[in-house]
Amino acid sequence: MSAPLIDAIIKAENTEQRQVAADALAAFAKAEGLVKSVAIIDSLNPLLENKKSVPHREGALLALGSLATVFGQAGEPFLIPQMPKVFELYSDKMVVVREAASVASKAIMSLPTRYAVRLLLPVIFHAIKESKWHSKIGALDILSGLTFSAPQQISAALSDIIPIVSETMWDSKPEVRDQATKTITDCFNVVGNPDLISSIPYLVGCINRPEEAAECIHQLAATTFVTTVEEPTLAIMCPLLVRGLAERTPSIQRQTAVIIDNMCKLVENPAHAQQFLPKLLPGLDRMIEIGASPELRSVAERARSTLVRVGGGEPGSKDQVVIIAYTVSATEVLEVLKAKATFVKEDTFSASLLAYVSTLCAELIASRNFEKDAWVSSVVPYLTVVGSDAEVAALANEMNAFYVDYDAKNALANAAVEDVEEGELLCDCEFSLAYGGMILLNKTRLNLRRGQRYGLCGPNGVGKSTLMRAIASGQLEGFPSPDELKTVFVEHNLQAEDADLPVVTFIFNDENIKNLERKAVIDMLES
Repeated sequence: MSAPLIDAIIKAENTEQRQVAADALAAFAKAEGLVKSVAIIDSLNPLLENKKSVPHREGALLALGSLATVFGQAGEPFLIPQMPKVFELYSDKMVVVREAASVASKAIMSLPTRYAVRLLLPVIFHAIKESKWHSKIGALDILSGLTFSAPQQISAALSDIIPIVSETMWDSKPEVRDQATKTITDCFNVVGNPDLISSIPYLVGCINRPEEAAECIHQLAATTFVTTVEEPTLAIMCPLLVRGLAERTPSIQRQTAVIIDNMCKLVENPAHAQQFLPKLLPGLDRMIEIGASPELRSVAERARSTLVRVGGGEPGSKDQVVIIAYTVSATEVLEVLKAKATFVKEDTFSASLLAYVSTLCAELIASRNFEKDAWVSSVVPYLTVVGSDAEVAALANEMNAFYVDYDAKNALANAAVEDVEEGELLCDCEFSLAYGGMILLNKTRLNLRRGQRYGLCGPNGVGKSTLMRAIASGQLEGFPSPDELKTVFVEHNLQAEDADLPVVTFIFNDENIKNLERKAVIDMLES
């Protein structure tokens, strides 16, 4: 029974002894197994809520930390729900309890896979907004840690993170302000846009000190933007741009409009820009209406035109591009998971595990992450307690395959809505293209119809020739085979040793032609 072990934690004379007792409880729980140990985790709640006893609160926190250590990710679905109480105890009057809260939170928050970040953020946000100042610092510190363990996921969530953390940079407590500044700096650093790296201290500084916004805008106006601009870059820039548009000085207004124009020219995905239209258009419209000079109004009009174009069109107009996001709720995923996880028993414990896993899978679907490793790490660690390694691994692969197919079907359905071209469909595939260490195109759709002419437009180095060579050599994933669709790639690429060959001989050097009859080739050349 665990009661004597919990009692030993409470009665320990100091923190060191209490930690030893907590480790003993965790070892007992590990031996009993996670199924039976959920009751132990639940039994710690009254201790966490005991306002009159420091040993109860400290002991429960140390026990949670030890349990997180022994169970690892498998215990995550049952330990993460304890985090609101843990964050609350960051602000306990007793230092030993606050220190134990820090130990417990770091142990628990180190468990989740990086794909669970979206599930953790609401808990962290609540602590930042609603808690006392010690708890705010703890939550901000945890958020800083996530920028290193899950940078891509934090980058994707910056639109939600920045407003909340920015607000705490004005907190009445200097300790909170300092931690908030560190946290938002860590968040900005995950963006990874080389054009902005040198400007990050200024972007952070003008949140703390709005009077520095004009100087920051002046510096950014002199920046040459060459890197593709995506949602995270817009997320960290948007607050400054909104402030710049609201400035009274015409020169600052003009520079802000120039920055918007230059940055938006590098936006490739309308979905990245569309959500920022409501924030930036009012300021630009005001400049166009009451700008101090015709030149200022002209710059604002140009910036507005670029912003609207890359954002998919005028908001609310019939011509605006509708960004279709195929999302699947955790409830829908849970039904699929239950149907495939036939080896899992129908009980409360298993239901909790399946519900948690389905939430992780729903997040993967929402981000269109169908990498097999991501699905394995979001399924296997949690369900091995209710199935064999082979069963759980097979389930992860089945779920991955099911939603890869689901995504492909939805992409085709979306394409069918958009596709208004006439002619027989020759090719409709989605592919990715790399050259050396660079990803040139990622999950790009190629649709070709008989009777149509197509062109590839883009500056040097974006992959036009690489794409055509991949098509000609049959290396483009999803492109029809030569048996279905014949392709001919004509380029000026004559080697020196071939320069003096007769035309017919040169043509017969082609692997695809050398087995044809000579007369047929000559007749084709003469036709």
